[in-house]
Amino acid sequence: MNDSTNELQRWLDDEAAVRTRLDAGAGPGVARPEQVMGRSGLEVMQAMLAGELPYAEIARTLDFVLIEAEAGRAVFQGQPQVRHLNPLGTVHGGWFATLLDSALGCAVHTMLPAGRSYTTAELGINMVRAITPKVPRVRAIGQVIHCGRQLATAEARLVGPDGTLYAHATTTCLVFDLRPR
Repeated sequence: MNDSTNELQRWLDDEAAVRTRLDAGAGPGVARPEQVMGRSGLEVMQAMLAGELPYAEIARTLDFVLIEAEAGRAVFQGQPQVRHLNPLGTVHGGWFATLLDSALGCAVHTMLPAGRSYTTAELGINMVRAITPKVPRVRAIGQVIHCGRQLATAEARLVGPDGTLYAHATTTCLVFDLRPR
């Protein structure tokens, strides 16, 4: 097997392990306030990966999954499907955008202390290569550039297991205090 085949197999193994935990866990949905209260953003992301907290329904809808979360970094993996195609036969730009926005926002989330949250204020994407359903998986790797009291910025790359770059993106997120409901 070549390096690209080995990398794809590693990605598939990672995905299978995560999906096993998610399938046995809370499933898709929205976490209740008491489930996230007192947890940092990184703790929330790690609890999602462990299946303790629900993950976003959009991930199931668009066939992608959170693979890794550590301080300042989040990785999502997706499998483009025929239903994600535009009329010209390539993956719709909205699929790229959602996958990249998830990696960017969750990378920012990992840097936030308990009681703080964020929302995307600006998202910029450069698609440099088309994706077709022949591409078995892609990963959106988000990395925080800056995380301040009111603003955070991050960048992400969407790559294949062979290292092919399909898109890159940046975000600016507004950071704010959570208010009790």
